[in-house]
Amino acid sequence: QEQLVDSGGGLVQPGESLRLSCEASGFFLADYEIGWFRQAPGKEREMVACLSSKTGDGEAYYYEGKGRFYTGGRYTISRDDLKNTAYLEISNLKPEDTAVYFCATDRSGDCPVIERYIELQGQGTRVTVSS
Repeated sequence: QEQLVDSGGGLVQPGESLRLSCEASGFFLADYEIGWFRQAPGKEREMVACLSSKTGDGEAYYYEGKGRFYTGGRYTISRDDLKNTAYLEISNLKPEDTAVYFCATDRSGDCPVIERYIELQGQGTRVTVSS
């Protein structure tokens, strides 16, 4: 069975860092692009980072609003092929980062992940940033 399982969320204080995990099973994660999305309370979900497949350009892309940036700022997306797991590290967390984060792929191999074509999605992991 192919699936993505998200983990690593929790309650953190402002300024702390967190690493979220997206473990794949039933398929090789590096064959496809993987994106990290977040949905804050009362807001639409948005993609924050994407890592292209190994057969694509293999690059990491970061997003804010409708823009795409090559440097992630507070975000770092990565993948461990031996563990078949993708990660999203978030540094200097802020209260506005509070959201449910989940990984997803449309299996195109290239970034960005197109939401209407998402084929696999993790169940989400909740991040709460509060003092």
